[in-house]
Amino acid sequence: MNDLILFAMILVSLFTAARVVFGPSIWDRLLGYNLFSSKITMMIIIIALFSDKSYLLDVAFTYALLGFVGIIFVAGFIQKKGKI
Repeated sequence: MNDLILFAMILVSLFTAARVVFGPSIWDRLLGYNLFSSKITMMIIIIALFSDKSYLLDVAFTYALLGFVGIIFVAGFIQKKGKI
């Protein structure tokens, strides 16, 4: 059951990675990156819950914060400078 859930999450993450690579606009790529980051965070949380390793929850929290801050900085850069 655990492997099936992680496989489904990896499959969905591949589809969002395709949105990052083939997105028609920079905003679609940024949205795809945000979705990919949240899927990775969810996978880390699922692994932490199934393996009873509480330190992975700290890793997931840190990764989520870094992903959020990264999205904010990149969106601000795009908004100020226009298309890259």
